Amino acid sequence: MDEPSELHAAANEAVLRKVNEAIERGLRPVEEDAHAGFRCECSRLECAVFLALTLRDYERVRAGSRRFVMTPGHENPTIETVVEQTPDYVVVEKRGDAGQLADARDPRP
Repeated sequence: MDEPSELHAAANEAVLRKVNEAIERGLRPVEEDAHAGFRCECSRLECAVFLALTLRDYERVRAGSRRFVMTPGHENPTIETVVEQTPDYVVVEKRGDAGQLADARDPRP
């Protein structure tokens, strides 16, 4: 990842993942199949989109430290690959330096 803007984008997404971790903690104990609003974890600072996911779906995304959930069209193909697509959200996986940054900033042990 040569461009500082790519590193900055990956860092922004890592911050939004921390927001979603706090949202999830606040929802416990809720049924795993109940829908909740999670922030789009894209790198766009102006993005304020909330995505409806079940806790089970969010946990499935978070099983990989390099995976992020976002609204369709918000993915950044220079640093990530879409690995899952639904009508409501996409799951991306970070590559290269962005992936290493995601691993390093993962709030989960």
